[in-house]
Amino acid sequence: MTPPRRSTPATPAAPPARPPLPPLDRPGAPAETSSETTRRLRPIPAEPAPEPAPREVPAAPDPALSWSAPMAPASGRPVVSFGEPEGYDGDARGRALLGRGGSRVVAVAACLVLGLGLVGGAVTGSWLVGDSEAAGARDDFVAARSLWHSIPVDQLFPLSVKGQGAGPGGADRTWTRIAVAPDSGCKNAFDPLLRKALAPVGCQRLLRATYTDATQTYVTTVGLLFTKADATAMVSLAKRFTDEGLDRRTDLMPRPYGPGFESDQRASWTVSVLTDAPVVVYAVSGWADGRGVDEPQPAEDAMESGATTAIAQAGLGHEAKGLADRVERSLRKHVGPYATEQAS
Repeated sequence: MTPPRRSTPATPAAPPARPPLPPLDRPGAPAETSSETTRRLRPIPAEPAPEPAPREVPAAPDPALSWSAPMAPASGRPVVSFGEPEGYDGDARGRALLGRGGSRVVAVAACLVLGLGLVGGAVTGSWLVGDSEAAGARDDFVAARSLWHSIPVDQLFPLSVKGQGAGPGGADRTWTRIAVAPDSGCKNAFDPLLRKALAPVGCQRLLRATYTDATQTYVTTVGLLFTKADATAMVSLAKRFTDEGLDRRTDLMPRPYGPGFESDQRASWTVSVLTDAPVVVYAVSGWADGRGVDEPQPAEDAMESGATTAIAQAGLGHEAKGLADRVERSLRKHVGPYATEQAS
């Protein structure tokens, strides 16, 4: 049997020659030589540091967009502009308001002046009206002082006086004049205490008349005392009568006038001091049958609801107060027209 042959190992083939590497295109590297067996043995200069990227510089603002940029001339496209802020300049410094702000200030000032003018005009008008009214009142006051000799007696003291609702419970009254005293001074016309109370306003003229009711049961004397006082003195006297109750004192009753009406018959009375005319209006009432009265009663008290005195039950308080009020109203009707006539 033939032994197997030992095979000899084949000589390894030489490795194929490596193709040359392409030259490096790195700047600064030396050219490769034939003695170099590997590329790693070639000296390679250090790679230069990369240059920093250029820093972006922000673009300068477009002058056309500035607050103070002038408006571009008209072109094919519309130009949009923004209003300049009011009150501050470009450096945030305060500046005077101009343009629209200035016109607004002017408008506000004009409105203020106009408003003040209207208010001032209204106040001035009220003053003028007030002065006119005050002047008219003074004229009426002065004119009333002369009514005693310029108005006929039948107008101051009518022959018949209607008193609708003037009686107790709102009953109607009618008074008929039965006597008229000649105009005179105040001597012996008042009791001493009443004359003293009226002295501060003086006595220019005194007019009196006496009336009776429809049934001739009662008699009432009504008087108009024209004083010498001014408005201030009349106001002072009226206040004193009210504050001190002088119109309720039995020792300050006015005296009656006419036949058949004596002082001891006085039952009820009223005294009214006017402040818009220099006149004191009064009235005093009593029974027509001549009976005397021990305790006279002021008209205001006799007219109170529930009053039970004989004077109150008879309605003598209503007689005095009702007739005095009607004569006063008749007097006032002549004050204004007479003052106008005198002024013209």
